[in-house]
Amino acid sequence: MPRGGKDMREEKMDLLELEESNLIHFLLADSMDEFREIFMELHPYDQSLFFEKVEPELRQKIFHYLSPKEMAELFEANKFDEELYEFYLKEMDTTYAADMLSYMFADNAVDVLNELEDAQVASYLNIMDKESAQEIKDLLHYEEYTAGSIMTTEYVAIPENSTCRSAMTILRNAAPDAETIYYLFVVDEAHRLSGVISLRDLIVADEDTLIKDIMNERVVSVLVNEDQEEVARMIKDYNFLAVPVLDFENHLLGIVTVDDIIDVLDEEASDDYSKLAAVSDMDTFDKGPFSAARKRLPWLVILLFLGMMTANLMSIFEQTLDKVALLAVFIPLIAGMAGNSGTQALAVAVRGIATGDIEEQSKTKLLFREAGTGLITGLICGLLVIGVIYFWKQDLLIGMLVGAAIFGSIFFATLGGSFIPLLIHRLKIDPAVASGPFITTINDLVSILIYLGLATLFISSL
Repeated sequence: MPRGGKDMREEKMDLLELEESNLIHFLLADSMDEFREIFMELHPYDQSLFFEKVEPELRQKIFHYLSPKEMAELFEANKFDEELYEFYLKEMDTTYAADMLSYMFADNAVDVLNELEDAQVASYLNIMDKESAQEIKDLLHYEEYTAGSIMTTEYVAIPENSTCRSAMTILRNAAPDAETIYYLFVVDEAHRLSGVISLRDLIVADEDTLIKDIMNERVVSVLVNEDQEEVARMIKDYNFLAVPVLDFENHLLGIVTVDDIIDVLDEEASDDYSKLAAVSDMDTFDKGPFSAARKRLPWLVILLFLGMMTANLMSIFEQTLDKVALLAVFIPLIAGMAGNSGTQALAVAVRGIATGDIEEQSKTKLLFREAGTGLITGLICGLLVIGVIYFWKQDLLIGMLVGAAIFGSIFFATLGGSFIPLLIHRLKIDPAVASGPFITTINDLVSILIYLGLATLFISSL
């Protein structure tokens, strides 16, 4: 079965390569009809991949061969790198670009315009038709990363006093422009949300039945200023295809669809991962060493100074190290064990916060659990180290010292790895900023302090 699946994928790739080769040939030969015949049979996503690959001069021909509406479908099928949106729009004629944006769903057009300068946005809005421009303007003023910023205004709204027959008529008229038709949202005369009805319920209901008699009045909704992560969590928990967005007076403003939530989850995951790695931005793949270095260098400089604190701490215990040089051999071991255990606890805490598994009442439980985990793992690792060092160096005292240091380091590292992100979350800051490198560096300081502090206390016995 896997072999067959692999063969099918390979056949598809070969077919796409052949089609791409033919498409390039037709572009170079100025064969518009032949190009369109093959190109329009491709899925919009495959169209967008081809669009990305070709040279600028060939893209100019594509702009000529495709209508703004067809180009809009291509743009909506793929999430281009942020800087590419501005690049591609500059390649287009301004009127062509404005028309393309007007054909896109409003929320997708806003995503594109958010990557442009204000002057460019104003220029496109002035050119496109007033209705589309107004829809986009209404979405642009919402704060970024909120439900309002990712919602679409292309939905189907049904008056609550309608019959199923009239509702079907409304649906037929609204469906071509709606982003989804599987949920129909029922509103009163003031456009306040009253309920929701599924497409299935509408189809099977009697034509003369009133919508308000069959609608579901217990509607799960979100406020327009709700954080996009909370919206994503709600859609995941309830397994929705869309969720309505309301203002503070219960007026229906728009809906957030599951395809936008997938983008949100991808964006948030990338953001959290970059912070855990102490990298400022990983949304785009760096094309060159200078851009990559520019993102990483500030964090590395901060960590460098933290590391110098560790070095300075070791210099304080220089006399201890001079007296028993063997102590220095085990410093990397102790620091490494502390860093590893702290990173493990950090990952658990950050994930729990991100997924919502850690509620207010269970944060204390998490700390106690991680403290217990640190005690158990620290004790086991400490005992193992004592045994290994005794058989290796025939020195029980050194073994007990290193074992005690590992025990203490693992315990405090595990506790700190879970406590720090919880504290930061309490302060209304993204817990992912308690990144792995910071936790590791802090744990280095603590572990060395414990280790050399204990050694200094018992220096007379050594």
